[in-house]
Amino acid sequence: MRAGRRLSIAIVGAVAAAGVLAGCGDAGSSGTEAPQEAASGAGCAPVAGEQLIALDDDKALQNADNIIPAVNGKAATPQLTAALDKVSAVLDTPALIQLNKAVDVDRKSAQAAAQDFVTANRLTDGVEKGPGGRITVGAGNFTESEIIAELYKLQLTAAGYQVTVQQIGNRELYEPALEKGEIQVVPEYAATIAEFLNGKVNSGAPPVSSPDVDATVTALRGLGEKVGLSFGTPAKAQTQNAFAVTKEFSDKYGVRTLSELAEKCSGTATVLGGPPECQQRPFCKPGLEKTYGLAVGSFSSLDGGGPLTKTALRNGTISVGLVFSTDAAYAQG
Repeated sequence: MRAGRRLSIAIVGAVAAAGVLAGCGDAGSSGTEAPQEAASGAGCAPVAGEQLIALDDDKALQNADNIIPAVNGKAATPQLTAALDKVSAVLDTPALIQLNKAVDVDRKSAQAAAQDFVTANRLTDGVEKGPGGRITVGAGNFTESEIIAELYKLQLTAAGYQVTVQQIGNRELYEPALEKGEIQVVPEYAATIAEFLNGKVNSGAPPVSSPDVDATVTALRGLGEKVGLSFGTPAKAQTQNAFAVTKEFSDKYGVRTLSELAEKCSGTATVLGGPPECQQRPFCKPGLEKTYGLAVGSFSSLDGGGPLTKTALRNGTISVGLVFSTDAAYAQG
């Protein structure tokens, strides 16, 4: 997210960034904790390797955090929304992984990566001109948000607007600015912004997001109307908690899904790594236990999808680790 990710995203912020979702472990804990009683099988010991793969969340533990354009209601002309929706139409998770790789690994600028993507997908072809005027696209303080903001800038420029991108930081800063019209557009994450607005509009209400993107976006649009925000079409790309293993681990144990991980690897040799709060958060360790029945032997307190977790996977220190679903580490080659 990516740059510091929002995720837990309450994703931005990390994802922050954003705030996507959750992390893992007792707050303030460090190191690897003792095996749990529940993990009585042999488990799957870590296997070192360079290439990381995300295990398929085949029982839909995570909510639908699809990328979605958020727009100030007064600025939301049909032409503006249509230009942004052209990005959503082609942006899937593999494409977003490659965009993050272009910036985080290949060291391109966000502007250059966005321009290459727009050109390759002919996104500005046939864009309908809007009424024009000045538009500020806000971006969170992490790579992914910056890239998508630049994609939006290129599309809106093609639609006849004078566009600038402004990095504003986390959601607590940019969402009020979007409501006030100080910025007009920002890339968002459907489930995360839905829960943010739900807490703002309906304090103490039950969650409105789910793994169902249509239901989540329907709830989001209703909340947006109450605060003067409009939302475009969600992309297929989702940035959410994901659980990574090395390709060598996957090949050795025959594991490609979280169900297979639970079936084949529950036991004392299995080490889960992630941020300290992962042990309490429902979309992290407790979710793996409840939804999949995974029992690990120990937990290693590291970071939220960051270099500590990825290094521990590659060095063979942990079996599985929390690495967000659009991380450049999943890029092949």
